[in-house]
Amino acid sequence: MSIRAADGRRGRPGTGEMSSRLSPPELLRYARHLVLPEVGLAGQRRLKSARVLVVGAGGLGSPVALYLAAAGVGKLGLVDFDQVDATNLQRQILHGEADVGRPKLDSARDRLAETNPHVEVVTHDARLGSGNALAVLSDYDVIVDGTDNFPTRYLVNDACVMLGKPNVYGSVHRWEGQVSVFATRDGPCYRCLFREPPPPGLVPNCAEGGVLGVVPGVVGSLQALETVKLILGQGSPLAGRLLIFDGLELEWREVSIRPDPACPVCSENPTQTELIDYDLFCGVQPEAQPMTLPANEGSRESPGPGGIDVLEASARLGGGTPPFLLDVRESYEWEISNLGPQGAVLIPMGEVGVRLDEVPRDRQIIVHCRTGVRSGDVAHQLWRAGYRDVLNMEGGINAWAQQIDPGLQIY
Repeated sequence: MSIRAADGRRGRPGTGEMSSRLSPPELLRYARHLVLPEVGLAGQRRLKSARVLVVGAGGLGSPVALYLAAAGVGKLGLVDFDQVDATNLQRQILHGEADVGRPKLDSARDRLAETNPHVEVVTHDARLGSGNALAVLSDYDVIVDGTDNFPTRYLVNDACVMLGKPNVYGSVHRWEGQVSVFATRDGPCYRCLFREPPPPGLVPNCAEGGVLGVVPGVVGSLQALETVKLILGQGSPLAGRLLIFDGLELEWREVSIRPDPACPVCSENPTQTELIDYDLFCGVQPEAQPMTLPANEGSRESPGPGGIDVLEASARLGGGTPPFLLDVRESYEWEISNLGPQGAVLIPMGEVGVRLDEVPRDRQIIVHCRTGVRSGDVAHQLWRAGYRDVLNMEGGINAWAQQIDPGLQIY
């Protein structure tokens, strides 16, 4: 299977071009590639003339970018807009302790330059969206999806289909991972497998659900392998196949995927021919400033529960009639840090529905978790159960630690 060149023609990009000639230092560097029959001098020149875009410089993007740079991919693009956080270091091996607080693209560029100075690293400091995706992706031959959210996954898939570029997909969750290759000439796309996104909050991200740091390394390495195979035109890519990895049991299984003849994007008669609002498609609410309510606002009739920042929450908890502070994290998170001294009561998110009798109906309720995502879902769950004085503590216990009690452990 070959890849589509940037001008829309099928083929291996750059074969025979003067720019793909290897210098003596490169011939030495890639010596172990050159003796492989499937690579050789011609294959290494294809790698050098290839252009690969990695979307995300995080857990998946780190091993992908490092191995593709080491392999000699000539032009390596990175898309990211985030900064390095201490919680990234357990899995995002592009970055180190000294990089905390730096833009990920800056630390990634430095690390990749150390890995292979013969690779051109191009950074795109932007949040990929419908307004810029086609322009950013159009200059590359293969797109590697290293994202951790559904709106960007659907965006990358649809843009790849419309541009005719293969999408090397990977995802991780806790101890598990998935890898596939979408949007090849005859293969299915991501929408053929997951036509509709899951309801918001059903699948937690890494920050909420956790991930073993080694798992992105396994999945990202496989994404890099699939990318190299596509460039070389060797082997059997994972097009039409979803590889599922269970790291806890060390088991692999494979699921066959067929193109959906009714796929709205990649079928012969697609119903969607332009990029859309993917936040809206996935039911993601636009980011907004926390809503601080007056003392009696929570009891008014409104479309749903409100939000409250940690400063106002602290003030109310110190008042004469403090609210009921509900912590919906897991017990192991409570052991790391908790607001027990503030009167917090632990009922994990998955148990709230069967423990409603422990949640009073005659007091205001403030729900909190680690960052405010799970607590927002539980606040709506309580609202649907008839609770009308419910507030979600925006930013969660981490925001409390940052703004009120620095002695609490952030995680």
